[in-house]
Amino acid sequence: MSQFTAAGQRKIRDVLARHVDSGKIPGVVALYSKDDETHVETLGAMEHDGGAPMRRDTIFRMASTSKPVSIAAAMVLLDECRLRLDDPVDRWLPELADRRVLKAFDGPIDDTVPAHRPITVRDVLTSTFGLGMDMTSIGTPIMNEVFAQGLTPNLPTPMPEQDEWLRRLGTLPLMHQPGERWQYQLASDLVGVLVSRVTGKTFEEALRDHVFGPLGMEDTGFHVPDDKIDRLPVLYAPDPESGEFHVWDESKGGRWNVPPAFHGGGGGLVSTADDYHAYFRMLLNGGKHGGERVLSRQAVELMTTNRLTPAQNAARTELATNNVHISFGQGQHGGWGFGMAVRTYRGDYAPVGQFGWDGGSGTSTYADPVNNVVGILLTQVGTSVPDSVHLMHDFWTTLYQAIED
Repeated sequence: MSQFTAAGQRKIRDVLARHVDSGKIPGVVALYSKDDETHVETLGAMEHDGGAPMRRDTIFRMASTSKPVSIAAAMVLLDECRLRLDDPVDRWLPELADRRVLKAFDGPIDDTVPAHRPITVRDVLTSTFGLGMDMTSIGTPIMNEVFAQGLTPNLPTPMPEQDEWLRRLGTLPLMHQPGERWQYQLASDLVGVLVSRVTGKTFEEALRDHVFGPLGMEDTGFHVPDDKIDRLPVLYAPDPESGEFHVWDESKGGRWNVPPAFHGGGGGLVSTADDYHAYFRMLLNGGKHGGERVLSRQAVELMTTNRLTPAQNAARTELATNNVHISFGQGQHGGWGFGMAVRTYRGDYAPVGQFGWDGGSGTSTYADPVNNVVGILLTQVGTSVPDSVHLMHDFWTTLYQAIED
């Protein structure tokens, strides 16, 4: 007997089709599974004005859904005792030793005090090391400097290679004391540099050896080579005012067609629905894939349960409540583990305990240990407009209704 009702499956497909038929979502690949049963829906096309149809093996820019996957390389190092959670990172990241901290997070960047303590591995893995993309602090001197230094993806010039990136990061004061407050993005990229320094490999090599290889994630990496480029759709960032489709990244000759200087754990991965499904199933299976152990059960439990205090989590709570209109309703999760959101309260159709994340390129990837469900929704429409986020909400709303009672 199916784990999903026939009517529920039709409703999922109908809602996906409604978004594609609206003209606002050129194409979508949706995968959902419960226990051993998996369903895939592919609708629409690779380009806004047509092009080849979407396929199950279409490769997508995963954007911030890179975070819950790239963090696994660090978890392997914890399992191997090559990292400890409360070790200072100075040994591997000397550029971040002896930090200065802003007296006021929105104050002048030369008005600082010494950090109370060193940055630890835990601070980096929980995104609380003191710097990040604070959506509630855009326009402050420190945020302006983060952009000016080229420390984030999505700028006109790509990020520099990791040693130069870390050198630039090291010139900035922290916005908050280490461990004090959750902040987005920069920690996820810093994890990759840390893993690379500890292993003596590139971050991509470390991920391939310990995560992608064992899971058979053959289409996952930091770029799409020429022999697969026909599987990568154009990425659009529609105009927020007019809704007109603007190309943000071409396929052939675009930013993801060549190996990047920086392997961005925060948003650099490309992948497929099936590759991501293998990863999230491994997490639901307590770290095992087939008969092989990829991560310890304890590492998975650490990653996928809330690691933040209410004080650390203040920025996320602010985004989910008072800036909900800016994020198109993203953020009703509550907590954060390592590299991913964790639901700590019932904010929508998903139960407490669900974990995963969404991406600004129109990607959404979550697993739910209560129902043993994985859902993956992939499009090529960036979140400059709410359309792909609305599609994500509708996908999850219908997916939960489709589960057989």
